[in-house]
Amino acid sequence: LECIGFAGVLFGWTSLLFVFKAENYFSEPCEQDCLLQSNVTGPSDLKAQDEKFSLIFTLASFMNNFMTFPTGYIFDRFKTTVARLIAIFFYTCATIIIAFTSANTAMLLFLAMPMLAVGGILFLITNLQIGNLFGKHRSTIITLYNGAFDSSSAVFLVIKLLYEQGISLRSSFIFMSVCS
Repeated sequence: LECIGFAGVLFGWTSLLFVFKAENYFSEPCEQDCLLQSNVTGPSDLKAQDEKFSLIFTLASFMNNFMTFPTGYIFDRFKTTVARLIAIFFYTCATIIIAFTSANTAMLLFLAMPMLAVGGILFLITNLQIGNLFGKHRSTIITLYNGAFDSSSAVFLVIKLLYEQGISLRSSFIFMSVCS
């Protein structure tokens, strides 16, 4: 349940993007220095908005993979409890930051999304050891955990659907924060 509800939510970014755009995140008028030439068509302020969202996702997905080595070392050196406390800290801080951001403080997403990714991958890493309890079914259990990690991308889709029904982004992320 933990992996399916929290670990890989970052990969549902596309669904959350609709909510951020509806809330006018990064929609401020573009300054002269961000009017870069590119192949993107459409108004330049929308291009700058899309570039910021793309950069946030790129940074977060990079951190998701890059931090597996340092967090794996922490997991081996300091064991499960410390690694899980770090994961909970990162994940909870990230969900609180996202809950209290607005269009005016959208730059905080550059901090929150990588923290969410690192906390999520650490949840997965610490849960994979459970496969060792099942002997010859070890690989099946590990595969189930990986599938749960990938399936958790649907969480942001649920948040988008709730947003369309009138539930605020803040309420959804406070709920996620309380659950974590």
